[in-house]
Amino acid sequence: MTTAVGDEIAVSSPRRVAPFWHTAVLVAFFVALAVAGAFYQRAATAPSARPPSHPPLAPLYLSLIAAEWGLFLYVARAGLSRTGTRSRDLIGGRWSGRSEILRDLGLALALWGVWTIAGMAWSRWLSHDHPASIRQLLPRGGLEALLWVTLSVSAGICEEFVFRGYFLRQFEALSGSRPIAVVAQAVLFGISHGYQGVAACAHIAAYGILFGWVAVWRGSLRPGMIAHAWTDIAAGLLGI
Repeated sequence: MTTAVGDEIAVSSPRRVAPFWHTAVLVAFFVALAVAGAFYQRAATAPSARPPSHPPLAPLYLSLIAAEWGLFLYVARAGLSRTGTRSRDLIGGRWSGRSEILRDLGLALALWGVWTIAGMAWSRWLSHDHPASIRQLLPRGGLEALLWVTLSVSAGICEEFVFRGYFLRQFEALSGSRPIAVVAQAVLFGISHGYQGVAACAHIAAYGILFGWVAVWRGSLRPGMIAHAWTDIAAGLLGI
């Protein structure tokens, strides 16, 4: 359960936010997604594969936007509602004023900056670049750029809600350990991006740990949501 402490949300006597079966189904879904993504990434980078042409991405982006919000609704309606947990309990309540909004924007900017610098170091030491399976999914043209921004904002909200909100809280209740919960949700977040390759999965898992601890420290998902959305936008439109 949660109790308000000043402007923050303090967690005491953690309880499950959804039935165990609900979490098991969701974990199985992400593991299956990881396996399917790994096969896709392997096929895209096979030596015999022809250099891919740029396919029309608008239908794909629209389907992914729908999938992100479908995931959000599955967690909120089929999971949280069964224990009486409100979505805003996971998000961290509401902004109480302009100063709190500015604080979260500043924290999101700092979080993005730290992650960008870490990503540059990662690329330098491991020579990590977008694999072929990712490069062909990046936007070109005005319509695709607009849909990419919409998809990025959707991912920022929905994925932070699911991983740093739902999974982190549920894993803490199941394990009785917050550090285990932070690591577990990050590992699941990483392997769910199997279509990007093993190195990228490890990179994304580290991202999940950083964002998980910020969510715990701040008592809110809002800075992570903002930073996540901007990270995706910048990666697709600016190549950062």
